[in-house]
Amino acid sequence: MGTGRLYAAVAAGGFRRYATYRAATAAGVFTNTVFGFILAYTYIALWAEKPHLGGYDEAQALTYVWFGQAMFAVMVLGSNGFEAELIERIRTGDIAIDLYRPVDLQGWWLAADTGRALFQLLGRGVVPMACGALFFDLALPADLLTWVAAFVAIALGTVVSFAIRYVVALCTFWLMDGAGAMQLTWLSGMFFSGMLLPLNVFPGALGDVARVLPWSALLQAPADVLMGEADPLGTFAFQAAWAVVLLAAGRLIQSAATRRVVVQGG
Repeated sequence: MGTGRLYAAVAAGGFRRYATYRAATAAGVFTNTVFGFILAYTYIALWAEKPHLGGYDEAQALTYVWFGQAMFAVMVLGSNGFEAELIERIRTGDIAIDLYRPVDLQGWWLAADTGRALFQLLGRGVVPMACGALFFDLALPADLLTWVAAFVAIALGTVVSFAIRYVVALCTFWLMDGAGAMQLTWLSGMFFSGMLLPLNVFPGALGDVARVLPWSALLQAPADVLMGEADPLGTFAFQAAWAVVLLAAGRLIQSAATRRVVVQGG
């Protein structure tokens, strides 16, 4: 099997793996939809007091809410993805088996996470977004080109999300337990991605810093592309730059960590 076909098979396996959890998917859709309504009415009250807060009108603010709920599982903004399994394999020493596979470790997990992200986009992203559009006046694009640009930004965002979590998971080689690091990453991601509030609302230097951190590539950047508030090419360059930097960092950490792997117990 060629390398491309192998990674495609791994991605397809990741898609099928998450597709088997139908009850969990339904529960996730329900939860994201309920939180969407809660946040939507909160934003309506907030924007009634502060019109055009962060440069958004009310329709854009509501679009941001529902887009965030659609991206919640895709970008792994509040739960675990592949990194929980990778951390456990490093902790138990099973990572040694992975290193013997005739395939790149980083590429394998990236392909698997790509399949997961695609399923979450279709399985948990479409329904909340459609529900929001049904009950609220959203600022959705009317032209196909903007939708295509938004999907490209989403794809680049998933790569950045993977790269962040891969780097953190590899820290388990030294920490022996990556749970604390993942919790810190989860909290940072929730705040700096704009999941709680759009980064445009953040004041002064905090907003300036938040918008250049990699987490902004996960939600704020694709949301602005969807609503026509950002230049797509500039956004793609920003996301791609962080993807390259973080993937390269993961590669260096992987090389340092696996240069001499000591498996506990033997």
